[in-house]
Amino acid sequence: MRRMLAVLALVASSFVVTSPASAAPCAGVKVVVDFAALGGGVQTGCAAGDPATGLTALTGAGFTYSFVPRQPGFVCRVNALPNPCTMPTTSAYWSYWHATPGGSWTYSTSGAGSYDPAPGTVEGWAFGPGTAPSTAP
Repeated sequence: MRRMLAVLALVASSFVVTSPASAAPCAGVKVVVDFAALGGGVQTGCAAGDPATGLTALTGAGFTYSFVPRQPGFVCRVNALPNPCTMPTTSAYWSYWHATPGGSWTYSTSGAGSYDPAPGTVEGWAFGPGTAPSTAP
């Protein structure tokens, strides 16, 4: 009987209930990048902890970026898109957004290098004429 209970305990301890990765909450800052205007979709990532800036959140969530040549601080590419990087215009640039989960997007009045996103919030990036990401925060 003891042997059977020991086997049952061992078998029971090997089962772990997990949820899908997409359903896992972000213990930090969620980042949404909308590539739709560039022929791609929307990608999300999570920057763990408390990133110091929006750019730190972007890279912490697994994205890369580069600045407009001779205009440091102005994001030209995210994940190497668009390629080539052209000077931003009013109809084509990476706009930067903030939100709370389930809320609505707010256009950032600060640059991503100086904005400090709070843990539990959502950062958004969308390429185009300054429209918010197409996915809800």
